[in-house]
Amino acid sequence: MKIRNFDISLLRTFVAAAENEHFGSAAERIFKSQAAVSQQMKRLEDLLGCVLFVRAGRNKQLTDEGARMLKYAKRILSLNDEAFRAMAQTEFKDPIRIGTCADAIDTLLPEYLALCAETYPDLRVDILVGRSRWLASALRRGDIDLALDVAYHKGFCSTVLRDSPMVWIAGANFHYQKTFPLPLVLIDSPCVFRNEALAALNKAERPWQETFETTTLGGIRAALRAGLGITARSIEMLAPDLKVVDKELSLPTLPSICYRLYSREGDCSEGVKRFCELVRPL
Repeated sequence: MKIRNFDISLLRTFVAAAENEHFGSAAERIFKSQAAVSQQMKRLEDLLGCVLFVRAGRNKQLTDEGARMLKYAKRILSLNDEAFRAMAQTEFKDPIRIGTCADAIDTLLPEYLALCAETYPDLRVDILVGRSRWLASALRRGDIDLALDVAYHKGFCSTVLRDSPMVWIAGANFHYQKTFPLPLVLIDSPCVFRNEALAALNKAERPWQETFETTTLGGIRAALRAGLGITARSIEMLAPDLKVVDKELSLPTLPSICYRLYSREGDCSEGVKRFCELVRPL
């Protein structure tokens, strides 16, 4: 059998076209003309000997062969990019110190840390958990190199890693008598979740009372599981023994929350630069 090789640029264009379902949108994403995208997709189809796209109205839809090829294309591109990152790495003299809010510990961070360990096995990462006020001051003092937080901090470079829905959460067996004020489980001030929850309830003129206050996310989880009340948190906090109660209790809609990675402008080590290059919005 004759050995054939894929052109990486064709695969990048194919993934962009498949994810955007329109050659024009794909062209804007990869900075090519729509005609160039069409030509590249024709070349890839000729190479594979099958049709990858069919027209669906004004959009392009993947065929069964196209859907199968998309899985391979993503794997090939991922390995290609990983190899270039790994071969370009340098020696890291110092560990990088990442300060993070508790909400990101078991949601965002594991994937990024796994990617970092795989790409830069010699880069040591130290994690420190703290509240928003501490994270900002620690980053400003240089006690940490990066901060991952849901609160907005001025004066730093920042990258939005995830825009996540904020919802009302209660224990799976929580029951509420509507004749009583809404029982709230809250973290003490300052807390962006607390502020948004109270602002939404007050605007909706919904009676509430604080039934439990804590300083930790672990305390919030324990109180919810004990049925002491409800709280406002990002959707990532959900677990089998917790539930969303927005519709059940006719609660006001909450805004989304942004997980941002903060750094000091022009003040970072090679390890910090490499880590920041790795992280992308999830």
